[in-house]
Amino acid sequence: MFEVNTSLIRFWEKEFDIIKPKKNKKGNRLFTRRDIDNFHLIFHLVKERGLTLKGAQKKLKDNKDETTHNFEIIKSLKEIKDQLLEIKDSL
Repeated sequence: MFEVNTSLIRFWEKEFDIIKPKKNKKGNRLFTRRDIDNFHLIFHLVKERGLTLKGAQKKLKDNKDETTHNFEIIKSLKEIKDQLLEIKDSL
């Protein structure tokens, strides 16, 4: 889904306390929808916006609601852009 190594996912799990997957008896991680949404947010901050891990942690600690809201707006705008590009291509 994120096209990153699983080791990075495990690393982010340790670094960010907002990701708390359950583990089954075998030790496999079972991510909730909330965990996946949080991964998207962290991915956006670190990979797309270029923040350091410390910077992303601080941003989430200081203003998680505002950061999440801004991320949702950006995600919606990207979806609208993709739809408009599809319409343009079909014309």
